[in-house]
Amino acid sequence: MIGTNQQQPAGFDAFIPAPFPPPGATDFSQPTLAKAARAHHLIGKLDGITHILPDVDFFLYMFVQKDATSSAQIEGTKATMVDALEMDAGVATQKTDASDILYYVQALNYGAERLKELPLSLRLIREIHALLMTGARSTHFADPGHFRKSQNWIGGTSPASALFVPPPVDDMSRALDDFEAFLHSEAPVLPLFHIALIHAQFETIHPFLDGNGRTGRLLISMLLYHQDLLERPALFLSSYFRKHQKLYYNKLHGYHENEIEEWVDFFLDGVLDTANESISVCKEITKRREHDMEKIQALGKRESESGVLILRNLYSRPIVTTRTVMEWTGFTRAGAKKVIDRFIDLEVLYARDPESTYDRSYIYKDYVNIFVY
Repeated sequence: MIGTNQQQPAGFDAFIPAPFPPPGATDFSQPTLAKAARAHHLIGKLDGITHILPDVDFFLYMFVQKDATSSAQIEGTKATMVDALEMDAGVATQKTDASDILYYVQALNYGAERLKELPLSLRLIREIHALLMTGARSTHFADPGHFRKSQNWIGGTSPASALFVPPPVDDMSRALDDFEAFLHSEAPVLPLFHIALIHAQFETIHPFLDGNGRTGRLLISMLLYHQDLLERPALFLSSYFRKHQKLYYNKLHGYHENEIEEWVDFFLDGVLDTANESISVCKEITKRREHDMEKIQALGKRESESGVLILRNLYSRPIVTTRTVMEWTGFTRAGAKKVIDRFIDLEVLYARDPESTYDRSYIYKDYVNIFVY
């Protein structure tokens, strides 16, 4: 039993977690064990493919951007991945909530670096939340980096009308102690089962006033990396959760009612779907790179040298301006514009607004389209 709803002195019911993990929480049926084995196999295949990707660090930026966009959109952000890429490139965008996506990218990169010196812990989760929510759009005051000191709720206008009321503060603190112990547990639990339970339990505890969903999904990515399932972060589940958002919430709600295996089964479906998708993306990246590299290398020696440099940088900054190319190459404005025009002729870059004559930006469209599907 994950926990029970219990009436509080104020008259509403709140969810009180049982000691975590409850007995038998990782005893799953043979079909679920078989699905987990397939998922681990696919993750291994994806990890192998990322090892042979040239310029892999450049490409991974786009995987992170895609996950950040999906996670933010689950919480109501209207901005798209292209909006965030524009903002990151310094190109003006009217959709200010694109910053939510960039905060997510910043927090994930920070977390990955901190894991090199600090165990995954409640302390690190608070640090990540601070980066994620400081300045971000929120439904109410998020108190970045601090666990809540008051009651929160999901849906409705008050705890009395809410769809779900997480544990009161005292019970939350106890549940977080259990959560951190399981986070560090050396019990023989399959890594994907461990990660699935960690995510669901974190969302159940809901320890922050706001940003719990984004923090919990970011935690999945960090755990995949932290548990050495992937040497490179190329598997992100937010796009799957976004695609099946209603089912995602239903399965998390079912978890509260002790439907643990049903949640884990859904989570594994997400891993299988996303791993297959990421493998396809890696293959498409390789084909696109080879195709465009051939175009660049067919130019004269000097042009091809600068062209290869620009193409590599486009993998992590696929929306650029003339100033961007000047910074990459050291060229004058005229020289940078000449290179951009050549890339347009080769159908590598496309003008974002062909009618504009000032501060025009350009997009590596065919590459971006691999991720925006």
